[in-house]
Amino acid sequence: MKISTKGRYALRLMLDLAIHDTGEPTRIRDIAARQEISEKYLEQIISTLNKAGYVRSIRGPQGGYHLVKKPEQYTVGMILRLTEGSLAPVACLEDEVNLCERQEGCVTLRLWQMLDQAISQVVDKVTLADLVEWQKQKSADYII
Repeated sequence: MKISTKGRYALRLMLDLAIHDTGEPTRIRDIAARQEISEKYLEQIISTLNKAGYVRSIRGPQGGYHLVKKPEQYTVGMILRLTEGSLAPVACLEDEVNLCERQEGCVTLRLWQMLDQAISQVVDKVTLADLVEWQKQKSADYII
C-alpha cells in the first residue's frame, strides 16, 4: 500500500486548517503557499473534503474554509479513506467479503489480514489533534 499525493496533501491541508484556526476562514491560497502545493490541486482536494462534511466553505472576499469538527474528532484513517478509498494492502481485502477464489489455499492471506489490521489500528488511533501536537513539539526550540 502506498498513500498517493492526494491522500498526503489532504492530511496536510486538514492539519494546516487545524494549526491555523484563528476563528477566521483560511484561504486555499494561504494553505497552498505554506504547504508549497498547487492551489488547483488543493481546490480539488478541498472539494472532496467539503462534500464529505469535513470542512465548511465560507464564500466572499473574506471567505475560506473551517474544520467542521474539532481536530480530535478526525482520525488519519477517516481522511485517508476518504481520499484513497481502501487502505487494504491487497485487492482481496478491499471489500467486506473476500471473493478471491484462492483464499482457501492462500498461505499469505493471514499475513495480509494482519498487515491490514495493523494499518487500521494506527490510522484509526491517530487524530488530527495528535498531529497538531506533534507539529508543536517538532517546532519547539528545546534548550538544554
